Amino acid sequence: MAPKVLWIGLGNMGRKGDVEHPVLIYNRTKQKSVEFSEKFTTGQVEIIDSVTAGVAKADIIFTILAKDDVVESVAAEILEAVDVKGKLFVECSTIHPDTTVRVAKLFHDRGAEFVAAPVFGAPAKGEIGQLIGVLAGPKASVQKARQYFKGVMAKSEIDMSDQPYEKALQLKLIGNTFIANMVEQISETLVLSEKSGLGTQYMHDLIESLFPGPFADYSTRILSGAYHQMDYPLFPVDLARKDARHALSLAKACGVRMRNLEVADAHLAEVKEHDGAKGDIAGIYGAIRQESGLKYENN
Repeated sequence: MAPKVLWIGLGNMGRKGDVEHPVLIYNRTKQKSVEFSEKFTTGQVEIIDSVTAGVAKADIIFTILAKDDVVESVAAEILEAVDVKGKLFVECSTIHPDTTVRVAKLFHDRGAEFVAAPVFGAPAKGEIGQLIGVLAGPKASVQKARQYFKGVMAKSEIDMSDQPYEKALQLKLIGNTFIANMVEQISETLVLSEKSGLGTQYMHDLIESLFPGPFADYSTRILSGAYHQMDYPLFPVDLARKDARHALSLAKACGVRMRNLEVADAHLAEVKEHDGAKGDIAGIYGAIRQESGLKYENN
């Protein structure tokens, strides 16, 4: 019999393959679960009203939550109310490695299995199977979790079977610095192109030719003005800064200086000041425009 799966958090995995049971979904903002469920046919997903009710019904529980303290509070809530013995918890949040180790121990001590499985890619990518999963933990547990990654919500995996949990989060946090540094670099070149009289279109054409994929996507997103027009950010400034803080703390502990990330984080602080919680990582462009004598908005 196929296991029952619960998905807790910001995004929800794509629905492919086995349909013996509906995927149980929970989000503290219930409307997000409702909107997600509308993308699927009747019977493929079931909205759950509480974390503990969902965990009690499920065999495998995926969590992808915004911040470390939220992950720990949800874990405490589950462990206080539910017998988790024999259940598998797959923790996909981007959190500090030390947080993952603490949470894993809590579940192990209660007889549950645990896999650290942070993912690269926005929640919408999971719906179309385009995430990259990083899975660490006991090999048998990782193998149970893998069936929901490649070919379901992920296009590829980095298998860290039998590696300590913290290594998956180290890779995730260090890997995420590419995003901040990429947005910083694109933004600087576009602002310089505008101010020098070259114009941004030629630079965008070059970016599309040289670096198709994420570079070109972010350049398009920046130039469209989405960073100051979106109702809800695609990569919220608070989450981007949280990831930067964690990466910088890892670097400091190792005696490494990440100057590029420090610059990007300083610009993210300006985005936060200008846009508040609605700020998006692409707002780095607006911050650089502003410090270069242009308006923050590019319209």
